[in-house]
This record gives sequence, C-alpha cells and structure tokens, in this order.
Amino acid sequence: MSDDDPTLIHVDGTDRVFRRSRILVVLLIPIAMALIAVSSINVALPTISHTLGATDSDLQWVLSGYALTFGISLVPAGRLGDVLGRGRLFVIGLLLFSLASLACGLAPTPTFLNVARFVQGVGAGIYNPQTMGMIQQYWRGMERARAFAMFGTVVAVSVAIGPILAGAIIQVFGPEIGWRATFLINFPLGLLGSVLALCWFPFAQERRRRAARRAAKAARKSGASKDIAAAAVPREKVDLDPVGAVVLALAVLCVMLPFMSKRGGLVWLLLAAGLGLVALWVLWERRYKARGRAPMVDLALFAFPSFSNGTAVAGTFFLGSTSIFVIIALYMQNGLGASALETGLVGLPNAVVSAFAAIWAGRHALARGRTIIVGALACVLVGVVLSVGVAVLIEQYDVSFWWLALTLMFAGLGQGALGSANQTLSLESVPTSYGGTAGGVKSTAERIGTAIGNAMITAIFFAVVGAGAWEAGIAAAFAAVSLCLVLSLGVAVRDRKVCGDGPAAAAR
Repeated sequence: MSDDDPTLIHVDGTDRVFRRSRILVVLLIPIAMALIAVSSINVALPTISHTLGATDSDLQWVLSGYALTFGISLVPAGRLGDVLGRGRLFVIGLLLFSLASLACGLAPTPTFLNVARFVQGVGAGIYNPQTMGMIQQYWRGMERARAFAMFGTVVAVSVAIGPILAGAIIQVFGPEIGWRATFLINFPLGLLGSVLALCWFPFAQERRRRAARRAAKAARKSGASKDIAAAAVPREKVDLDPVGAVVLALAVLCVMLPFMSKRGGLVWLLLAAGLGLVALWVLWERRYKARGRAPMVDLALFAFPSFSNGTAVAGTFFLGSTSIFVIIALYMQNGLGASALETGLVGLPNAVVSAFAAIWAGRHALARGRTIIVGALACVLVGVVLSVGVAVLIEQYDVSFWWLALTLMFAGLGQGALGSANQTLSLESVPTSYGGTAGGVKSTAERIGTAIGNAMITAIFFAVVGAGAWEAGIAAAFAAVSLCLVLSLGVAVRDRKVCGDGPAAAAR
C-alpha cells in the first residue's frame, strides 16, 4: 500500500486507486445504524408492548438480546477480519444486520422480534470491529486521527440522536407502523452500504489471495508439478483459535447475562462462572501462543499502556455514561408525562455539541489528547450534577424540563471529545495486523460496561422512585453515574501520567 497521496490508497495486486473518503463514508454509516439501534429502542418500547402484546420479560429481551449478541460477537469477529479480510467480514455482517432489521420490522410476535434482535446483534458485532481495523490499516498519523475523530463524532451523535429519530418516526407514522419503521429503515441503508463496500473497498487480503491462486494456476498450466507450484506460491496458514473464541464468548455471556436479566438468585452464579472462564481463557491464550500458534487475542496487546489504559477508560466511562439518557427518558416520560418526541428533542443540543467536540478533539488528539480526555470527563460530571439541580427545580419550582437540554450540553461536550481522543490514542500503538482484534476488545469492554451500568443504575433509580419522589430517584441514579465517571477520571489521570500526551510517549 502506498500513502503518497493522503486521499488515495494503492493496493498491491491491482492498478485500481481507492479513495479514503468513500471508504470512510461506507464504514461510518453502518456504525451509526448499529448504535441508533441501541439507543432508539427505549423510546419504541411502549408502542411495541401495546401493538404486539409483549410482556415485561419480552421487552427486557428486546433491550438486552441485541446488546448481548453484539458484545459476544465483537472479539471473534475482529480476529476473523484480521485473518480472513476485513472488507469481506464487513459486508457479511452488514448484510446480516440488514436482513435481521427487516425481520424485526415485520415481526408478528414478541418471540419472533427477539430472535431477530439476536441476529441483528450478531450482524452488528461482525462488522463493527472491521471499521476500527480498516481505519488502522488504511490511515496514518494525523489522517488517522481525523478519521477516528469522525468515528467519535458518529458514535456520540448516533447515541444521542437515536431517541429523537425514533420519537419522530413514531409521531409521524403512528404507534402501529412507527416502531416497525425504526427497524425497516435499516434494510435499504444496509443494502446500499453493502453494494458501495463491494464497489469502493480495497479488499486487500482477498485480492492477494486471488492473485496467489492465479499464480499457482498459471504455474500448473506451464507444466510445473503441484509441489513446485505450491512452493512458488506458499499457502497462507489460517489459525482462528476456535477454542479461545468459544471460551471468551461464553465468558462474556456469563458476565453480561446476570446484569441483563430481571431474575435474581442462581443467575448471579453465572457471574462467578464468567470470571472463572476469563481466567481460563487467559491461560489458554498464553499456552496457545507458547506452542507457536496464533491466539485469538495476543495478550501482548495489553503491554501497550495506551491500549490497556484507553480500554479501561472507555469501559468505566460507558459504565456510567450510557445510563444518562436512559434515566432522562424514564424521568421525563414516566415522571413528567413528556412525549417520546419531546424526550428525544431534549437530547438534540447534546448531539450537536458532541459532534463539534469530537471533531475538535480529533484535531488535537496527537498533541494533547490525554489532557482533553481528563477535561472531557470533568465536563460530563458537571453536566450530570447540573441535571440533578434542574430536576430539583422542576419539582420544587415547576421550571420547564427544557432546561435539561442546557445541562446535557455539558455532558455532550465531554462525550464527543472523549470518544474521539480516546479512540485515536488507545489504538495508536497497536500493530495494524491486530487492528480488528484490538477494536473488538475495546468495544467488548464498552458493551460490558453498558450492560452492567444500565442494570445497576436503573435498579437504583426504580428503588428510590418506588419509595419517594422522582427527583430523589434521578439524584440517586446520577450519583451512581458520577461515581463511575470519577472512576474513569482516575484511570484517565493515571493514563496521562504514564503515557504523557503524545503517541511517542505511549509507544515507550
């Protein structure tokens, strides 16, 4: 690959030139689709319950099933992309996500909807790590920082705009068609993305394999023996570490499931089993590498402080931050009687400032990114504390709930800046050949943090609301959010102390 022109990509084995801007567009739109599918479903749950006759248990799995299969798929899919070709896995995952979205929109029963959501999560989990791997592969230096800034922008805006989009669609099409349309819109977008990927992606690994096969075929036609032809074009050995993939998937399942299930008692034994499986997985990966094999996750990745600390920052941040809008939605719709559209619009300023903050942070990430991350976490903390203040004013002095839009802007500044800067710096030192796997590991930490945080913080919210006022519930829930953010801030401060502010320091 040649990088003489920062806008173009030249891949060995073909004379064709590929444009980075086109590749980035195709990569980022499906990321938005996957994250909107996470955040928008909260607004659609009441209409799903009414039109399908779904029970509380059904609705719990509509929420949790997608996140669960999404989280389980990420690391194995990242590994497969690194080995077999990221472009191929991206298209497969996007097609699966699109077909599952169509099935969700046409679901006749809650059970059918939940099965389709499981498949949708698998599709999203397959193509998501390919995005980070391809950015690692085809961008360098400041151009990579800008690409990750765009990635962070899409993540921040998608999470915030999901409820707005779902609320608007339900408002326009009505409760019966509206929630279905929130799923169906992904089908044509996914098909278009798959076609554009086939047209615009380099498919570097796939092209090299095809070139090797053509060379071997030509050698055989020229009269060379099979042994000579094979020696002329060595066959690439593919090691997928299936045992490691299965053990890690089971570990993630056991860790996430207790926090996503409303059942108590014995289900919590799965958490202990999950931690045991993590230890078993680490032991297996070490021994697998010691035997000269290629483990699914090379644990040497965690020797890079920039990656291990960045993953810890992301995981602890998602532990608290993703519950902010869940609590706001519950508070506004159930406590204040606001509509789904009003609830979504309160988050619109958050989405706008998140986008600008992510772009700005991406431009400065390589110079002072870790200072930006520390400041971003402080901004989110300020936004959370001020939101509690507004909730108290609403209850005591009947002020408008629209003031929450202003306080959530502070959180948006931090969310956008942190996502962009941390994404850039956490993967900066990771070798390109492990880009997809590293992205999968980081995303898995985020999904686990989201699952645990949502379960823990919503449980606190409902427990307090059941015994007192709504403002007490939001205060208690946001106190838990703040503790998670303080934990993330501590990790970020340590990361800045260890790695400094630039990639060169992190590489040491």
